[in-house]
Amino acid sequence: MNSPPLTDLSDRARDIFRLVVEGYLESGTPMGSKALAAEGGVSLSPASIRSVLAELEQRGLLAAPHTSAGRMPTETGLRLFVDAMMQVAEPTREERAAIEQRLAEPGPIERALEETSALLSDLSGAAGMVMVPTREPKLAQISLTALDANRVLAVLVGEDGHIENRIIALPVEALGTSLEQASNYLTARCSGRTLAQAASMVEKEIASGKSALDEASRDLVQRGLAVWSEDASNRPVLIVRGQANLLDETALGDIERVRSLLDDLESKQSVAGLLERARRADAMRIFIGSENRLFSLSGSSVIASPYRDREGKVVGVLGVIGPTRLNYARVVPMVDFTARSLGKRIG
Repeated sequence: MNSPPLTDLSDRARDIFRLVVEGYLESGTPMGSKALAAEGGVSLSPASIRSVLAELEQRGLLAAPHTSAGRMPTETGLRLFVDAMMQVAEPTREERAAIEQRLAEPGPIERALEETSALLSDLSGAAGMVMVPTREPKLAQISLTALDANRVLAVLVGEDGHIENRIIALPVEALGTSLEQASNYLTARCSGRTLAQAASMVEKEIASGKSALDEASRDLVQRGLAVWSEDASNRPVLIVRGQANLLDETALGDIERVRSLLDDLESKQSVAGLLERARRADAMRIFIGSENRLFSLSGSSVIASPYRDREGKVVGVLGVIGPTRLNYARVVPMVDFTARSLGKRIG
């Protein structure tokens, strides 16, 4: 969405616009001219303030939900505020210490990721989300078994003892020795490697004619590795905590919006796809309302940041989702600090 340049607004229009947005984000209610005059932030009469509010509404920055109500920012107005006017409030020393302490607790990394999602929810008063790093384990063994004439079951055993079953839809013209040969070949080539590494190695070996596989086994290996590798890369894991925070008092008057949002959160694959945009952007992303199609019906905002390992490589994304009335000035730096702290924890 395109918002007008801040320089197009007069000083008093900017001041009143800022007061309206900050007041709305704090209270969740539209701001009227009398309330703005009482704030003391502008030395104008209510009539003069109403004139400026009308101008801002005409520019598409403010809207009036009811004829007699005050004004509230539109999504265009929120975008202008976030990009050009917002003064972020850095986390306090106590908040930083609390974040670092919770993420430093011993235990598996999965627990730290769950803690991070819950932590973001607690800090923002919205729902916290963490996309788990896409870490491919190194394999120790692969065994293949025919389920029927058209499907093969692969059992992948990781070096860490993790076992995963994958099914590939593949006509099996030659069973028995071909499956056994393919299993032995894959175990020898995959041992100590990830699927992606093994697939690259096998592809080169088969292309050079160095493999001793028969035609059926070669087809099984090539197609199997391609499917399993693609499957691993397309299965993001998303941890969401704090959905109950979305059911606050203000949500009761717009229950359909909240129901739509909760339904969207159930579609974790779609949400992970949205967060992946922040991962590819390599920096903090703020999606406001209809700026993303996934949450356009629920009118929600997403603040997402990639997090990195000690080498600076982006390994995942975290963030919060809630109504467009988020406290952006506080939540944005909180998400950023949490991302940096989680990166240190992952190592």
